[in-house]
Amino acid sequence: MIFRESATESWTARYGQPAPTGLPEIAGFLSHRSVRRFTDQPIPRETVSGLIAAAQSAATSSNLQSWSVVSVQAPQARAKIAELCGNQKQILTAGWFFVFIADLNRIAQYTRAKDHALDTVEMYTVAVIDAALAAERMVCAAESLDLGICYIGALRNQPDEVNKLLALPNHTFGVFGLCLGHPDPERPGDIKPRLAQDQVWFEEQYPTELEASEYDARYAAFAESQGMPNDAPWSTKCGTRIQISGLSGREKLGDFLRLNGLISR
Repeated sequence: MIFRESATESWTARYGQPAPTGLPEIAGFLSHRSVRRFTDQPIPRETVSGLIAAAQSAATSSNLQSWSVVSVQAPQARAKIAELCGNQKQILTAGWFFVFIADLNRIAQYTRAKDHALDTVEMYTVAVIDAALAAERMVCAAESLDLGICYIGALRNQPDEVNKLLALPNHTFGVFGLCLGHPDPERPGDIKPRLAQDQVWFEEQYPTELEASEYDARYAAFAESQGMPNDAPWSTKCGTRIQISGLSGREKLGDFLRLNGLISR
């Protein structure tokens, strides 16, 4: 096992405090981390087929199955994907790379319906959720096999170019990329702290105020331990990330979605 933490150890890493008594042994779910360093050990196609089956076993709204996945293995295409995603090295070194697609084109082709609502925010939302559920189901299956993953949100930086590279038709959208490989045992990545549960789990009603100071302090300690930039609190960095300048071109996604028949009403 690459990720050897017990459930209680993972809990402590996530929250900075001991696990509650009676915590179930769900270590495989609590020990998730992003892996950015992979070995060159291959992953058999049969394994990948099983992982796709896991993805297809995820919940899907009304059984529409409004998602698809494109594996990108050709070196030239992989290099182009990496370039479009800000030259992230893990895209080049992962054993497999996948692009998860919100896919309403297949439904349009199957039904040939002229009177449809595929260009509504609702159907777009359904397709994005379907893609995310499928990917996370695949990730959980992969991690059960000691494989590592890294999601690539930067796939949305230049969606037009991604469409051209993968020949994606109208009514489709590359939601994110996914690296899959054998983690480098010397650099498997660490469990990243998360917000305390009272900041995300609300009983009965949403609170009037939320407080980031506890997590700011805990995350600062983690960043320092990892040699990561620690020049501002996590909450401050969130504010920078959600500014237009922090979106890396994704602020224009609305235009792309409208042009590609995904949202018009």
